[in-house]
Amino acid sequence: MEYNTIRTKLNLAEYGRHIQIMVNYALTIEDREKRCKVAKEIVTIMGQLNPQFKEYSDYKHKLWDHLFLISDFKLDVDSPYPIPPASVLTSKPDKVSYPYRNIPFRHYGHNIEMIIQKATTYEDGPEKDALIKTIANHLKKSYLNWNREAVDDDVISEHLSILSDGKLKLNANDTLHRTQDILARNNNNNNKRKRIQLQNNPSNNNNNSRNNRNTKNNDNNKKNYNGYN
Repeated sequence: MEYNTIRTKLNLAEYGRHIQIMVNYALTIEDREKRCKVAKEIVTIMGQLNPQFKEYSDYKHKLWDHLFLISDFKLDVDSPYPIPPASVLTSKPDKVSYPYRNIPFRHYGHNIEMIIQKATTYEDGPEKDALIKTIANHLKKSYLNWNREAVDDDVISEHLSILSDGKLKLNANDTLHRTQDILARNNNNNNKRKRIQLQNNPSNNNNNSRNNRNTKNNDNNKKNYNGYN
């Protein structure tokens, strides 16, 4: 009996050993015209073995690329697509540059900085004052998301001044939303999000109810056991 462990390694295991044997046979054909004809037949069979490839617009291109990969790029046939070089298996993709920004307070994010910079271009007046207060309330909410403790409005006012290079300041008589109200609203939003997730995943409800029943049964068993003792 011949085991797979002693056989030659498959270049693409998802096509199976029979396709590998067919490709190896094609490599031994000296007649180029016959070799090209056999290669086309192999590609057709590969498509039948993987019908899911037909969902892609370039599935035929993918099959031909796999054919050359299975042959270790040694198969010399006419392909309707550019023949990939062997270096595609060892070449690494170009490093994606990560945009780095010097954000003074990362828990506020970059978007709020852009809004603050836009607010500095507004002319002084009620509209700008209302926008500054709205931004300050958002900063306070973001701060409490990061640090769930009480934060003084003076701290938020100082952060607003730093982020705007001293161009935006709260009015002395402006009061921000209370910490308790913000935390309560955040908790309500979290609970609502959890309920939506449970509704979208009914299996979680079944698991929770099953766990609750198991817990009740264990409690009853403990009571019965204690009663016997």
